[in-house]
Amino acid sequence: MGSHSHEVTDAILETLKRAGAGLKEAGVRFALAGGCAGYARGAAPSLHDVDFALVEEDVPLALKTLESLGFRTAKPPEDWLVKAFDEEGVLVDLIFSLADRPVTEAMIARAQPINTAALSLPVLEATDLVISWILPLSEHTCDYGSLLPMVRAMREQVDWDRVASVVAPSPYASTFVTLLERLHIIAPTTTGPDGTWP
Repeated sequence: MGSHSHEVTDAILETLKRAGAGLKEAGVRFALAGGCAGYARGAAPSLHDVDFALVEEDVPLALKTLESLGFRTAKPPEDWLVKAFDEEGVLVDLIFSLADRPVTEAMIARAQPINTAALSLPVLEATDLVISWILPLSEHTCDYGSLLPMVRAMREQVDWDRVASVVAPSPYASTFVTLLERLHIIAPTTTGPDGTWP
């Protein structure tokens, strides 16, 4: 890991801190998601941007809050997130739909406060986080290799039976769970009927 990637990570954590503190103060219902949430939970992902999951009706307040902190905001054509960029160009994704399902208040309520970049922020619960990573897997985005080390680092924090049950309809996501079992990263799962998420 060269010094450049350290600088990149530092810039991202600085942006994470500013945006997270602002959203927290404004009372936005949000939680850290994506690679930064994996990082907060002890994994070592490559950090490219900051991902926050939030309840859709709080999006306007979140955008207003970040704009007041000097972020430039943009609504991309995708209908599941909005974007904000700080002065350095670091990207913050405000995601209100994960794997084609709306982010719910219940999901945000399950988030756990974890100290990240010297600030306590709500971080998606580990089970929700892993589901949000693997449920969208498809033939076009089926990179098991980059997910393995992240999931391995968090495996003891995750309810794998729940993961298996939620992702059962997806051949790509359920095969990833089987792969974890075959590699003895997790114990064999039992798939119950309750596969609802979030």
